[in-house]
Amino acid sequence: KGNLVTFIMTTRGEAGADKPAKTGKFAGSGVYAYVWPTKIDPEAVGFEKGAGILAAAVTAHPDFNDEPLFENDGSKWHFHWVVLTKDPDCGPAALKVKDIEAGTHPRLPKTWPGVPILIDSPGYKPHFEAKTVRVTVPFDTKDIAENVQFDGVTTALKINGNLHAPLLCVSDVFKIGSGDLSLPGRATPAAK
Repeated sequence: KGNLVTFIMTTRGEAGADKPAKTGKFAGSGVYAYVWPTKIDPEAVGFEKGAGILAAAVTAHPDFNDEPLFENDGSKWHFHWVVLTKDPDCGPAALKVKDIEAGTHPRLPKTWPGVPILIDSPGYKPHFEAKTVRVTVPFDTKDIAENVQFDGVTTALKINGNLHAPLLCVSDVFKIGSGDLSLPGRATPAAK
């Protein structure tokens, strides 16, 4: 609706019921996520143009916090924009949240949480109801919102046990909405 997009995912079981086990340490800890990879250029939300695959993500991770301007409780489900890219160090054809290389100063959103990866913590609140998770996000222009292409993925990620790049790899993909990451989802006008 206008410049707003609501990303919605329907699950087999109760949405948000499962979270990774708490390990008590950052290194090697897990992240569960509902992810919507998009064809939107990362520049639309404050990253460098062409930086990678912009994805909306609703995440939970009980071992660390990454929303310093908001609730800052990683064990609760919360929203991020992330930039994904392939990295063979994460596995064959595996994706990671793109690292910020030492000595570089890429363009970052105002709500970047200060970790050395391309992630944003803008504070948008996800909503869970039975088998559905949804999150509504604003864009600067109606044109971006109306031309969104996306897919839906349930996934697990893992913090590198050595705390070196790649810092955050996709470690398991539970389900891909399209089956092949073809990004078939399209924005549809909101019901009045």
